[in-house]
Amino acid sequence: MFGRTGYFDRGRRVRLQYQDPHTAADYARAYSSGPSERYFASRLYAVAETLRAFPSGDLLDVGCGPGMMVHYLLGANDGEFRITACDQSAAMIDLVARGLREDDRVRLHVADIADMPFPGRSFDIVLAMGVLEYVEAGRALREIARVTKPGGFVVATMLNPFSPYRLFEWGAFWPARRLLGRIERLFGVPEERRHRARKSGIHALPSFELVRLMRESGLQPRDVLFYDITALVPPFDRLVRPWTYRWRYAPERTVSRRSRRWLGTGYLVVAQLPAKTRVPESAEREVRVGTP
Repeated sequence: MFGRTGYFDRGRRVRLQYQDPHTAADYARAYSSGPSERYFASRLYAVAETLRAFPSGDLLDVGCGPGMMVHYLLGANDGEFRITACDQSAAMIDLVARGLREDDRVRLHVADIADMPFPGRSFDIVLAMGVLEYVEAGRALREIARVTKPGGFVVATMLNPFSPYRLFEWGAFWPARRLLGRIERLFGVPEERRHRARKSGIHALPSFELVRLMRESGLQPRDVLFYDITALVPPFDRLVRPWTYRWRYAPERTVSRRSRRWLGTGYLVVAQLPAKTRVPESAEREVRVGTP
C-alpha cells in the first residue's frame, strides 16, 4: 500500500535509522514536542482507554521504542501489569532502561518482532504500537499470535493511509520538499540548509487490510478506533497547532469510531486470540525458519 518498498530494504532502512542513539533520542523527543506531539498524545489516549478493559496480566509491548507506553503503565494506578518490552533497536531499549527506577519490574529485550525470544502462549495482552508500518505485517502478526495466550488480546496501531492528512503528506508535502531540496542543490545552497525528506520505509495499511491480516493470523478483530482526528494537512498543522491546546485537555475529542473517523491520521485494532485455538505449527515454522 502507501509508501511501499521491498520488505527487506525497509527492514534494513529501519534498523539503520534507529540504531543510532542520536536518532533514537530525537524520536523520543517527538513524543512531547514538535508537530508529532498531538499524534502521539492521541495514540496514547486511545491505547490507554482500550487497556482499561484489561486491568492486569502479562503484557508485552513489542516495538516499544523509547518506552512511552511502558512508562505510562508504570505510572498509572488503574492497572497491575507484568510488563515485558522489546525493540529491535538497542538504542531504543537503552532509552527505556534509563527512565526506569530501581524497583520497576520490567523485562527488556532487544528482539525482532518477526522472531521474538518468548515461548508460545506467554502474554495476556500484546501491544504493537507504531511498529507494523515498518515490517511485513502478516509475518509479524503470526508471531504475535504465537506468543499470545488463548483468550488473550492484541492491540495494534497503524497509520491511516486514507486520511486527508496522510494523503496530502505523502502525496504532496514530502515530494515537494524533496523537489525543493534538489533545486537548492542546483543553486549551491549548503547541504545543511536544504529542504529534505528522509525515506522512512513506512508501509501503511488501511483498516480493512489490517483486519484481514489479523484474521489470517488466527486473531479475531473486536474493535477499530481512529485517533488524531484532524482536518489540517501539513504544513498548515505546524502553523496552527502551537496556538491550539484543546486536544491537551479534551483528548477524547481526538478519537472516533463513527462519522469523523475518516479524519483520523492513525487507528488501532483490538483483536482476540480465541480461547480454544492453536497457532498452526506450519505458521510457527514459517516465522521461525523463513528467510530473515
